[in-house]
Amino acid sequence: MISLPAALDARMQRETRLTFFEYMVLSVLSEEPNRTLRMSDLAARTAASLSRLSHVVGRLEKRGLLARARVPGAGRRTNTTLTEAGFEEVVAAAPGHVAAVREYLMDELEPHELAALRRIGAAVDAAIKRGKPPGITNDETPPGAGDRTPGQ
Repeated sequence: MISLPAALDARMQRETRLTFFEYMVLSVLSEEPNRTLRMSDLAARTAASLSRLSHVVGRLEKRGLLARARVPGAGRRTNTTLTEAGFEEVVAAAPGHVAAVREYLMDELEPHELAALRRIGAAVDAAIKRGKPPGITNDETPPGAGDRTPGQ
């Protein structure tokens, strides 16, 4: 569970100009109508805090792969849009990513193991969703959670 994302990240960086997380951001946007999502929705879809996502989107924006625009009206809402250059980048990186996932995971498992992995993944995802307060992403600590001592 810990070494797979690190291996995918290392391989992605060797083969492309992207980190695995940057690839995920571009990939999620590439599948959206108009290749656009609100930052808060993109953070939820990539399991990132808004702070982490904002830093990564800023880097990708400087490279011309994304564009940000404020949403008119009250509040601090921002849309992120995949540019044509960003789409080309994610399309070019996708075959290598698929090959890495196949090599490191899919080709190593028997069909019954893949079925078990799907069931395990769904159960873990459901447990996380049940236990996560609304508005808290995976990179954030709920208020008061840091007040406990380890083991409590």
